[in-house]
Amino acid sequence: MLYTLIPFLPLAAFLVLGLGGTRIKEQAHLVAVPAVLLSCLLSISAFTEVASGSVISVPLYTWLTSGNLDVHIGLYIDRLTAVMLLLVTIVSSLVHIYTIGYMHGEPGYARFFSYIALFTFSMLMLVLADNLLQLFVFWEAVGLCSYLLIGHWYERASACSAATKAFLVNRVGDFGFLLGLLLVWYSFGSLNYHDIFPAAHEAANQTINLLSPLGGIWDVSLFTLIGLLLFTGAIGKSAQVPLHVWLPDAMEGPTPISALIHAATMVTAGVFMVARLAPLYNLSPVAMQVVALVGAATMVVGATIALTQTDIKRVVAYSTVSQLGYMVMACGLGAYASGMYHLLTHGAFKALLFLGCGSVIVALHHEQDIRRMGGLKDKLPVTYWTFVIGSLALAGFPLTAGFFSKDAVLVAAWLSGPLGQALAVLGLLTALMTAFYSFRLVFVTFWGPSRVDPHHADHIHEPSRTITVPLLILAVLSILTGYLGIPSFLEPVFSTGGEHSGEHGAAGLGIMIAATVMGLAGIAGAYYVYVLNPDLPDRFARQWESLYKGSLNKWYVDEAYDRAFVKPTMMAASELWKRVDVEVIDGAVNGVARGVAWSGWLLRLVQSGQTQHYALAMAGGIVVLVTMLILF
Repeated sequence: MLYTLIPFLPLAAFLVLGLGGTRIKEQAHLVAVPAVLLSCLLSISAFTEVASGSVISVPLYTWLTSGNLDVHIGLYIDRLTAVMLLLVTIVSSLVHIYTIGYMHGEPGYARFFSYIALFTFSMLMLVLADNLLQLFVFWEAVGLCSYLLIGHWYERASACSAATKAFLVNRVGDFGFLLGLLLVWYSFGSLNYHDIFPAAHEAANQTINLLSPLGGIWDVSLFTLIGLLLFTGAIGKSAQVPLHVWLPDAMEGPTPISALIHAATMVTAGVFMVARLAPLYNLSPVAMQVVALVGAATMVVGATIALTQTDIKRVVAYSTVSQLGYMVMACGLGAYASGMYHLLTHGAFKALLFLGCGSVIVALHHEQDIRRMGGLKDKLPVTYWTFVIGSLALAGFPLTAGFFSKDAVLVAAWLSGPLGQALAVLGLLTALMTAFYSFRLVFVTFWGPSRVDPHHADHIHEPSRTITVPLLILAVLSILTGYLGIPSFLEPVFSTGGEHSGEHGAAGLGIMIAATVMGLAGIAGAYYVYVLNPDLPDRFARQWESLYKGSLNKWYVDEAYDRAFVKPTMMAASELWKRVDVEVIDGAVNGVARGVAWSGWLLRLVQSGQTQHYALAMAGGIVVLVTMLILF
């Protein structure tokens, strides 16, 4: 079927570039860009077909079948998948075009295009999966691509360190994901969605005694355990507290990757997974509450850290962490459609902000510290105005995409009950912080006097069209995606998910007004602090030094992990190396060598050089052998 080309066109581009990249070199975009653009057109066609009410299912390949075990690859396109296809292919297409200008002249130009093509293929296969095993395989594949792309500039120690950190932190979450996968297989004898979901309701009251091996009793709901184990994978992949630490460091990779993987696509895989498995999560109120609380904590932590960061990309990265928290919180409260709605709109305006950061970085000769910027709005007009649109959408300014989707999350949270109301209040406070740090970035970067290095000040200009055109398209999408009616489009997928539909009533209207007020107050606060009173931030930092340093140093979570896990692991590894590797293994090998050497030395003592002595020794040996044969 034609839709099988959606993932396999990027795969073909990867294979061509991977095998012939050394010959193609600077023309690599001529292979990758058309492939992903065609994939995008087919995704739009699939979206249109699915919107009419049909569901597309395409079996591709059966690897093995043994009893109840059926390991196969298939494509499943419903409305949820169709939304993700649009997000992945549109953002990937624009990032591919942007990369032409951003990475021009880089030694690894073809290699970079091959990696982003492989990532696009892996992400598409993840969202198209019709079973949990396929989802997990490509879940791991996007993690591998992330490692390769973050470490693209492998000659930099910081990039290698960030890539390793992302890989290891995600493996922690994926271990729990794998255990959840095994538990699903053990419980249902299948990993296919169409087998698991109907059978789930029949096993709704099933429990597992976790202390059975120890002779105790602790009965836990089967779906609570499955939900929590699978959610650990989402905690890692979608950068939720406490496994959020890898995402900001991933900014060591080239900026197009920040937009593609760490803003719009890969990090949303966890949110997509929870939404896809809504029939399972709906059967466990405990798992749902944990998901909601983790999302809310992430939402607040990410926003408080973004307030003080000075690296332009890290501000946007912690903003991503915070916004992912909104999405996860919505899913935990049963508002899956609202969470996915925010996922889609966020993909547009966050990709815009990251690519806007890249435009500034290129113009300033790879400067990323906002304290060395300022006065850029007249020199980079396209970048500035598109950046403002992205910031307005992130802040939830009226009539932008972020305004509709964030309000949908907050209203759904408020209407979901007491827990949701408490989390909605946190969401409103976070909206205030979001608007503040968004326009702190705008005002410090583009307004005020220039703090740019004088050697570069006279050479600042707008980058090439391959960079500015994607910015303009994403700016339009940062407004239009709010009007696509995604919640109602997804409602049939989550018909049993507890989503509140229809009338919001006075309470819902009140939340929408409060969210708008918070957003406007945040923008006004940033203007007051960074434009009217630019010395105020330094005064605040001195007056509230411990609070400021805590936020600036990311609440010392990395340091805590370093002391609790990294250093003890390194010390244990060092001791194992000394005691086991050096003393035992090397000692045994060296001991054998010394034994052979000593044997040779002893043999040399009887080497007289006389033929009759050697003949006598041989005769004696023959007598010994004959005697042994007779006796035994």
